[in-house]
Amino acid sequence: MAQTAETRRGLGPWMALALVLGNLIGSGVYLLPATLAPLGANQLIGWVVTSAAALSMALVFARLGARMPMAGGPYAYAQAAFGPFAGFVTAWSYWVLLWAGDGALAVAVVSALSGVFPAIGHVPGLPAVMAVGCVWVLTLVNIRGVRSAGDLTLVTTVVKSLPLLAVIGLALWLWISGTPTITQVPVPITGGNVASAAALCFWAFLGIESATVPADKVENATRVVPMATIVGTLLAGLIFLGISASFQAYMPLGAAAASPAPVAAFLAQHFGGAVGSVVAVFAAISAFGALNGFILLQGEMPWAMARGGVFPQWFAVESRNGTPARGHVVSSLLLSAVTLLNFGRGMGDLFQFIASVSLAAGMLSYGISMLAAIKLLPGERLIVPLALFGAAFSAWATWGLGLEAMGYGAVLLVLGLPIYWAVRRGNFRSEKMIK
Repeated sequence: MAQTAETRRGLGPWMALALVLGNLIGSGVYLLPATLAPLGANQLIGWVVTSAAALSMALVFARLGARMPMAGGPYAYAQAAFGPFAGFVTAWSYWVLLWAGDGALAVAVVSALSGVFPAIGHVPGLPAVMAVGCVWVLTLVNIRGVRSAGDLTLVTTVVKSLPLLAVIGLALWLWISGTPTITQVPVPITGGNVASAAALCFWAFLGIESATVPADKVENATRVVPMATIVGTLLAGLIFLGISASFQAYMPLGAAAASPAPVAAFLAQHFGGAVGSVVAVFAAISAFGALNGFILLQGEMPWAMARGGVFPQWFAVESRNGTPARGHVVSSLLLSAVTLLNFGRGMGDLFQFIASVSLAAGMLSYGISMLAAIKLLPGERLIVPLALFGAAFSAWATWGLGLEAMGYGAVLLVLGLPIYWAVRRGNFRSEKMIK
């Protein structure tokens, strides 16, 4: 395959870190306070458990990325460990997670903007149409080149951090100054509630593997991929816990649940509505930046699958800019369909529905990746308990999503099997994955 200098040397250390941190700090940290509010204190336990699981997975992905800097990330590891079928199942699961989950990110952009322009939420279907528009703008950016996508990710990651740090700083100032905390309506702490909270919290951690997927386009990948994975996950975990604790202490859960932009509402109650509108714009930028990062990944995955011989070779063709344009277009068509087919739901319901379904389909890719690490890294004893913990968490969090989400997720997974069988029976040419 002919590659341009840009695709070979596209992502430097700061861009790789921004890809991980930017994908983690996306829609989740801005919208999950509303989604998790009905669960009360269960969300704090969920964040702690999920943060521990995410860090365990990040350490495993970091070691895999250092030892095997191959295009495709989770797919490459599963195929190397267990063969083509496991590789396909992992890749299909992860790909579904990407293009279905990107729909929730696109909705998050519009949800934040509705805090500035309330009329958006009052026009039936408009939020979904605007969300799809965001998808295609960023699809064109990624087709243009990985460097363009990397530049945008770096800028938006820096910008999106400002209001989040402001929330945590405000909560710390209120606590230090002796401001009484709010007495929240008690919610029973149960195993089911904690599992539900943890499953939704993991939505915020989707992307811990981001640097491993385009590893062939990362400069000095054996060093940069592990660094970006671990540092990005640690920083995001600290921010998530700080935001959750701030809401639990100083914002009524009912108000958080009713707000389409809860982070903006938190700051607005202390600094006025004008500040809330400004923060809502930052929230839109945050989700927009994360959407850009995940669209980068969703195009890379079918390209890597095709190069590995488990997906139609039509996807292995690159554009003149060295980007997987066909994978981008097909992925964006699918996520546009998911968003538009559910436009009748409110923005909050639409976000939670798409996030839950994409998680139900995609958690399998994390579980298989963890099991693959045990086989691929037999000499590293620390990897075994970390990978087993990550795999067990993946199964537990999937259960916490509920039967409806698991049912939709299972359907999406089964739909991929005919494609795999057709590709394998057709004896499509298998090319060696780029390292």
